[in-house]
Amino acid sequence: MTRTASCSCASLTVACDGEPTRISVCHCLACQRRTGSAFGSAAFFPAEAVTVAGESNTWTRAGEDGPGAIFHHCPTCGATVFWEPLFKPGFIAVAVGAFADPTFPPPEKQVYGETRHPWVTVAGAVEE
Repeated sequence: MTRTASCSCASLTVACDGEPTRISVCHCLACQRRTGSAFGSAAFFPAEAVTVAGESNTWTRAGEDGPGAIFHHCPTCGATVFWEPLFKPGFIAVAVGAFADPTFPPPEKQVYGETRHPWVTVAGAVEE
């Protein structure tokens, strides 16, 4: 199976082969700021299973508890589509919302629960 994620204007796309190795929700304040939402969500794929098409600008963010990530966003619409998690070499994280697929598998993990908004509930996701 191949799933394709894209930015808002579809200039930057990421085709991902196979199933993600992990799907998670992050409640950290940096992800809240990055997404403009109460949390960020990511699907992790082996780098060799990901094909990027289109141009992206990058921004490197230091991690709160270790290595950060190199975020790739569309230079036209500004949407973050994927990132290289420096804490997980050899993998690409793709924003779950960029797939625009309500049937996408749910997250199984959630991190930074200490900054989770109290009204957010992620059914079935185990907190790390």
